[in-house]
Amino acid sequence: MPHAPPSRAGTAGASDARTPALLPDGVREPPGAAAQRPGTALVTGASSGIGAAVARRLSAEGWRLVLSGRDAGRLAETAAHAAAAVFPEDLTRPAAERRLTRFALDEVGRLDLLVACAGVGWAGDFTTMTRRSFDEVMEVNLLTTLRLVRQVLPHMVEAGSGRVVLVGSLAGAVGVRGEAVYSASKAAVAVFADALRYELRGTGVGVSLVVPGVVDTPFFERRGTPYARTRPRPVPPERVADAVWRAAVRGRDEVYVPAWLRLPARVRGMAPGLYRRLAATFG
Repeated sequence: MPHAPPSRAGTAGASDARTPALLPDGVREPPGAAAQRPGTALVTGASSGIGAAVARRLSAEGWRLVLSGRDAGRLAETAAHAAAAVFPEDLTRPAAERRLTRFALDEVGRLDLLVACAGVGWAGDFTTMTRRSFDEVMEVNLLTTLRLVRQVLPHMVEAGSGRVVLVGSLAGAVGVRGEAVYSASKAAVAVFADALRYELRGTGVGVSLVVPGVVDTPFFERRGTPYARTRPRPVPPERVADAVWRAAVRGRDEVYVPAWLRLPARVRGMAPGLYRRLAATFG
């Protein structure tokens, strides 16, 4: 099925001018981190959920946006509230990341911020997972993200500034029963963020990882299994969008949403045997 052509909405333009710095009171700008100012941003997975919330938050803070997602109709709805140029695209298609990067640069001239929100889930016993579902989870959550970063990053390095924000998951930090492949894909994103951050030291380009727990989005409906646990309680996608904005503005390496979820990740790191016993008991 052919995908919809790129389109424009709102006031996003191809100007190379930078928006003046508008940092909140008390926030100190780290050296060489121009992506933390309101500037130009590319957001993937912006059709709904976390990506759409991120687009709305960045737009409200004065960023000029290029939005990408697989659902052209929902993407247009997001752009209508976020003043953005849109590029409907399935990033698993061959060379999609190149087309998206070129479109974004043509629209806004440079990219100060990349927020990679695109993702899919799957729940169930690993032995019952189909090859198609396996490939989709790894392709969308991991490979398309790395390919897009690989396209965008040279432009940021050449400019000497920028920030890449990757949206991970608590499942990638601790592992979740019934979500083995999803957990693996998000764990790989987290390690990629760490490794890339070390590699980019001194270039002026930063890397942030935002680690949400359960988020109240259509994610669970689309994966085919509803969220049935009482804890942790789902948080609205706007809380994750706030975390993305803080990561960009303050140059944070890692942000958990909600913040207390850092605790189980730390327990697993410091006392893995204890964590595994607790996880086996309480799930």
